Amino acid sequence: MASDECKGKSSWPELVGKKGEDAAAIIEKENPYVNAVIVLEGTIVTMEFLPTRVRVWVNTSGIVTKVPIIG
Repeated sequence: MASDECKGKSSWPELVGKKGEDAAAIIEKENPYVNAVIVLEGTIVTMEFLPTRVRVWVNTSGIVTKVPIIG
């Protein structure tokens, strides 16, 4: 869930199943306040919440596997 610090759209469920690169471009177009970062499933990431980041989780084929959300 997005905090009060977040601006613009905060989740993109419609991008699950899409190519990661395409999803990242759509996210940054729809919300210019965030930076979309493509992350391979299983990668260890930090747990801090950043209202300017959206992680785009992809499988080894580059397909989005989780709903991208701000954080």
